[in-house]
Amino acid sequence: MNNKGIEKISKALGDPYRLKILEAVKKEAGWMPCSAVLDLLNLSQSTVSHHLKQLIDADLLIAEKEGRCARYTINREAFCEYIESVTLFCKGETVSLATAP
Repeated sequence: MNNKGIEKISKALGDPYRLKILEAVKKEAGWMPCSAVLDLLNLSQSTVSHHLKQLIDADLLIAEKEGRCARYTINREAFCEYIESVTLFCKGETVSLATAP
């Protein structure tokens, strides 16, 4: 995983509402509809959309349009790649996490 990907995922995971969204989507068997995500949080629709966009942009969620509605599932491949990169870093192996200026 490149540095930009590690940075985006780390920032996305730094918000408690996003963690709550990820946990709820992970518990779903398959896809979670947008309306269920909205019902989960006591936030405005625009705020929930912002959080979902951050998770999608970080490749942690996969979004799919279903008519006028959207639904979401966890991108397990991106999570595994992120975990692998962080694990290598923790083991002291060569992983460059610094972002060039």
